Amino acid sequence: MQNLLHNLNPEQLAAVTLPAQPALILAGAGSGKTRVLTTRIAWLIQTGQVSPGGILAVTFTNKAAKEMMTRLSAMMPINTRGMWIGTFHGLCNRLLRAHYRDAALPQTFQILDSQDQLSMIKRLLKANNIDDEKYPPRTLMYFINGAKDNGLRAHDVEAFDDYNRKMVELYEIYDQQCQREGVVDFAELLLRTYELLSRNQPLREHYQSRFKHILVDEFQDTNNLQYNWLKLMAGTQGAVFAVGDDDQSIYAFRGANVGNMAAFEREFKVENLIKLEQNYRSHGHILDTANTLISNNTKRLGKNLHTDAGHGEQVRIYEATSDLQEAQWIIEETKSLIAEGGTRSEIAVLYRSNAQSRVIEHALFSAGIPYRVYGGQRYFERAEVKHAIAYLQLMDNLHNDSAFLRVVNFPTRGIGARSLEQLQDAAKQYDISLYAAVPYVAGKAGSSLGAFIKMIEGARFESQHLPLPEMVQVVLDASGLITHYQNEREGADRVENLEQLVSAATLFVSEEGFGHDAPALLGPKSEQMAGPAIATQDGIEVLDADAPLPTVMSPLSAFLSHASLEAGDNQAQAGQDALQLMTVHSAKGLEFDAVFITGLEEGLFPHENSQKEEGGVEEERRLMYVAITRAKRRLYISFSQTRMLHGQTRYNMKSRFFDEMPEESLKWLLPKVQQQKHHWYAHPKAAWEDALGAGSNKIAQAITKIDIGWRIGESVAHAKFGEGVIVNIEGSGGSARAHINFGKHGMKLLDLSIAKLDKMPG
Repeated sequence: MQNLLHNLNPEQLAAVTLPAQPALILAGAGSGKTRVLTTRIAWLIQTGQVSPGGILAVTFTNKAAKEMMTRLSAMMPINTRGMWIGTFHGLCNRLLRAHYRDAALPQTFQILDSQDQLSMIKRLLKANNIDDEKYPPRTLMYFINGAKDNGLRAHDVEAFDDYNRKMVELYEIYDQQCQREGVVDFAELLLRTYELLSRNQPLREHYQSRFKHILVDEFQDTNNLQYNWLKLMAGTQGAVFAVGDDDQSIYAFRGANVGNMAAFEREFKVENLIKLEQNYRSHGHILDTANTLISNNTKRLGKNLHTDAGHGEQVRIYEATSDLQEAQWIIEETKSLIAEGGTRSEIAVLYRSNAQSRVIEHALFSAGIPYRVYGGQRYFERAEVKHAIAYLQLMDNLHNDSAFLRVVNFPTRGIGARSLEQLQDAAKQYDISLYAAVPYVAGKAGSSLGAFIKMIEGARFESQHLPLPEMVQVVLDASGLITHYQNEREGADRVENLEQLVSAATLFVSEEGFGHDAPALLGPKSEQMAGPAIATQDGIEVLDADAPLPTVMSPLSAFLSHASLEAGDNQAQAGQDALQLMTVHSAKGLEFDAVFITGLEEGLFPHENSQKEEGGVEEERRLMYVAITRAKRRLYISFSQTRMLHGQTRYNMKSRFFDEMPEESLKWLLPKVQQQKHHWYAHPKAAWEDALGAGSNKIAQAITKIDIGWRIGESVAHAKFGEGVIVNIEGSGGSARAHINFGKHGMKLLDLSIAKLDKMPG
């Protein structure tokens, strides 16, 4: 017994040895919650309070369930295979298999994954002659799953208008189809189990009697149906041991309800609330930053992380002038960490939005640094980006059959397998490309294919003299990709990724030396070669290293080659030491020696969408808390004055979160034009010379001409536009004008001689 408990701290020990009553364990980041859960199970079994078969332990991932069983096996000689430890969906599947008749299911019912579910919905719409543009299959799938996650069948869903009524009707048809085929989707597993236990009292009482001890991991991530399911399983006598952290509730977009923790404490009349606040992961300055930030959230259950590891190093803050400079800074700091003996796999770069990874990936690729995108795909490998690239490939080469097949019916245009079969037969018969074979296809199939060709040729004509970035935008608009993903419930990230393709093209033409106005489909201005590209050396033809390439690619062709190279050749191999890139959401549950949190700007982190939703900013703050607490030894936070997003340069204000961090834990890095919450030095010339070196003389001279009482980086207030930051100043004296970022009111150009501006304190 003592061996089981001897390494626990006082709070962990108190939690593990609680009596058989409802308990809520507030487990802070890095506080050993998995250890507490597994030790609690082992202690209950070892003290004879419950048999292994009387334990019900619920996790949110299969990985967590396997880890729990592995640790239990190491603690005591026990066969974990018969224990009920698993995810909500896994446990519901197990229960439904045992009681399939009572659940009105066939014994061999099958489970639809998300792709299977989407395919079924597409078949259903086609069979019922439903316009899939008006009722997109993926939108209907989200509607159905959302209703089920809230415990609602079709007849329970309130219909507000004709469109909603039709969605409800389709939900009903979908349910009937699933029942006929003997299949269930993921959401159905939980709902069907809940309904079974609700109406079948003997069965419900059987499981309530069996599972006297119910342990729940990551309780803050439960949705309404999961919480109600737990209440049914527990009854009035069950001892629910709920472990979670309301400060790490970051999945509201998936239906998670952070209020379930407070509801549990109230409804179960919890007398035992224990806070695990000792952190075994991070140094003091990192924890102080996290604690101070999250204290700005209201309605917290409340806790304060602490550590015995000492203060450690301060959190490093860096302000870049652009996202490119931010990425380069990450590379330089990473090289320093490696030189000190660190490994790339222990360094993580976190970002709020997937679209941010493009610039970082490009910089890493250019520097030859291997990296791995965790929980997602590299930018140029993402499905939506590959679709857009395929359209561009078709624009570049109309006879590219692979690109043609990828996009001819995406987004859907009513061009099915039979139509493509006719097209391929014609191409084979005349030995021509699919594009060239379209006129040989008759009937409805020919009309649909002809409309696609007309769209491609129209976009090609419209963009034939446009620069590459503008051509990319034309293709995104004409293809319908943007509209398609805008209709998806979780399509915002995909739209951002597509819009970032315009930014990628802008950066590419700049770096590769193509003229800014060079037409995408034509060669660059340097098309005339300066000399022969092929020279003879000892009778062998070799490429002259100083001569231009013998064939000059158009900006579009060059960009497509670049995209292919970035997508493939620099892939980190399995087992290779590689930098870790991921969104903050993907980082939850992980830890690293060094962490970079990038893009801490208003509108990006916190995200602009959070302003529109009740509690949105608080969830963003919890997300930042999660990001901070991933770091063990070193934490870097960066933001940029300008960022290329959606093909346009965006001027940014620093995130409000900086004002919610303790100054004593922060270290503002060079360039020294930003000190004390990134305000400029009193002497801008000295600041620029110090930060940028002797090469900054021209900039410094320009700054000294601005003798007007205002400085770049200064916070101001305007009666109409509110608070803003000066991002640039033109001219001097009485003719000076300032570019000021007023956040939600956007960028304004104001005449400083007449604008009524007030300086903000600080």
